[in-house]
Amino acid sequence: MARRYAILDVFTNRALAGNPLAVVLDSEGLDTAAMQAIAREFNLSETVFVLPPSRPGLTARVRIFTPAKELPFAGHPTVGTAVLLATERLDGIARETDAMVVLQEEIGIVRCGVVLAPGRAGRAVFDVPKLPEEHPFRGDIGLAASALGLNRQDIGFENHVPSVFSVGHPFVFVPVRDRASVDAIRPELRHWEAGFGAAGINVFAYTRECAHQDGDFHARMFAPDLGIGEDPATGSAAACFAGVVMRFDGSSDGEKTIIIEQGYAMGRPSRIELELVVEKGRLHAGRISGEAVLVARGDLLL
Repeated sequence: MARRYAILDVFTNRALAGNPLAVVLDSEGLDTAAMQAIAREFNLSETVFVLPPSRPGLTARVRIFTPAKELPFAGHPTVGTAVLLATERLDGIARETDAMVVLQEEIGIVRCGVVLAPGRAGRAVFDVPKLPEEHPFRGDIGLAASALGLNRQDIGFENHVPSVFSVGHPFVFVPVRDRASVDAIRPELRHWEAGFGAAGINVFAYTRECAHQDGDFHARMFAPDLGIGEDPATGSAAACFAGVVMRFDGSSDGEKTIIIEQGYAMGRPSRIELELVVEKGRLHAGRISGEAVLVARGDLLL
C-alpha cells in the first residue's frame, strides 16, 4: 500500500537549511522493525511515524526513530510534526492562524502551539515534557579534547566545565573556548568512551562566540550511538541545555530566551530558541520553539 510522507526542514525559515525531517503520515500496521528499517532508508537524523491517538483530545501518537534506534522524545521531530499536522488541518488559510497540536510521544504528552501564515514558514513552540536532570561527568577532560580533535586548553571557558544532563536521553555538554575551535572539531571515536565516560554517548560542544549578533551560543552535536555523525539542530539537547545555563550562568526570576546556533559547520544553519522560566532561582519550566518549512511530499510503496 502507499503510505504518505513529507520532508520538512526544521529550525530554519528557508528550504535546504536547518535539520531535515521525514514524517510518515500513514503508519498504521507498521511494526517496530518496519519503522526502524524505514528510518534507515530515509537516513535522516530522525523519522517520525504518525499513528492514531490512544484517547480523545490528542492529535496523534508519534514514534521517533534515528537510523539506529527509537527515541522517547526529540525536539526537531516535535516542531516539524506539529507544523505539518497543523498544515494538513488548516490547508488553504488566507491569514495568520494559530493552532494547537497535542502529540503523544513515548516520553509523554507534548502540547505544541503552532502559527501558520501564507508565504511564511510555520512556527511551533512546546513546553519541554521533562526538566533536565544532571548526571555526573565520568570522563576525562584531556581525553575529551582528544576525542574532539582539540587540545586540552581548548576545553572550558569562564566557569563552564564539561557536564551531563538528560531529558529522556543524556548528552555530554562540552564548553569550547571559541567558535574557531568549535569549527575545528574532528571526532576521534577511539577516544570517545575514555573521554566522555561512555561509548557512543551524545556530545554537544558549545561556545559563546556566535555567527550572529543575537545568538547566545554556537554549537555542534555528535551522536555516534544514534547513527548520526553530526546533527544540524538538536531540540532535545537544547532542552537539556537549560540545565547547563542554570548551573553555570544562573538566571534571575522571570522568562529568558536563549538563541542557539547549530549546523553551520555542515552548511545547514539552524536557529533554536530556548525559553527558561525561572521561579525563586530555580528552573520552573522550559520551552523550545522554531520554524519549519515543508520541502517535499511523496508515497512509500510498502
